[in-house]
Amino acid sequence: MLVAERRSRIVAEVRRRGAASVTELAQELGVSAMTVRRDIEALADAGELDRVRGGATTRGDAGAVQEHGFASRVQQQAGAKRAIARRAAQLVEPGMAVGLSGGTTAWVLAQELRAVPDLTVVTNSLPVAEAFRRPDRADEPYTQSVVLTGGVRTPSDALVGPVAVRSLEHLHLDVAFLGVHGVDLHAGLTTPNLLEAETDRALLAAGQDAVVLADHTKWGVVGLTTIVDLHEVERLVTDDGLDDDARELLEAHVGELWVVPVDRD
Repeated sequence: MLVAERRSRIVAEVRRRGAASVTELAQELGVSAMTVRRDIEALADAGELDRVRGGATTRGDAGAVQEHGFASRVQQQAGAKRAIARRAAQLVEPGMAVGLSGGTTAWVLAQELRAVPDLTVVTNSLPVAEAFRRPDRADEPYTQSVVLTGGVRTPSDALVGPVAVRSLEHLHLDVAFLGVHGVDLHAGLTTPNLLEAETDRALLAAGQDAVVLADHTKWGVVGLTTIVDLHEVERLVTDDGLDDDARELLEAHVGELWVVPVDRD
């Protein structure tokens, strides 16, 4: 593929999504992450897009830093997210108190947990809370309780900041599930939102068991700020799109690594 053609495809993909990560673009184009970074730098210099940490956004959207459309992001790596959610859901039993962060993978997990009775769900995500809406039919049983933190609303409809943190500080959850923006050997778990990082740390601290949900495209993506380092991660669930080198690195640094198969037919 010629350089001009490759860069044209990068611009088209970023404009279609609103933002794209280096990892996603490299996989779609079949080139190295370094090549994509150089292309993004050149395209940013030419005014075609905005360069941000870990990827690119459309012009004028750099402040959002990939906090683009929740609905569109749910469709990205949809099979992997479903496989991760189904595996994570096996940790949840009736009567538990569980925490769910913001993010699309946590939202997919919420769909799996709707059938688990007697749950108390604590979340800082408006879409996740909505997933547990009471059924319209009066004859359908509903035994779940939802606790929604307060806080400042992000573009992806998560509630973050001091109010959210205070809401979580005195709670005791059986398990907390955290979706992340990026996973990196040196930067750890990251997010582009400073307030979200603080809130995510509070959610992890509230859980007796803490589980990170991250499909393989999150590997090598670095957001603005670190949530926690990799050695602090008790369990990470990802999919089999993760390459062997990344698996070895994660296995050496996190407590447990679960790699789930994805049906890509």
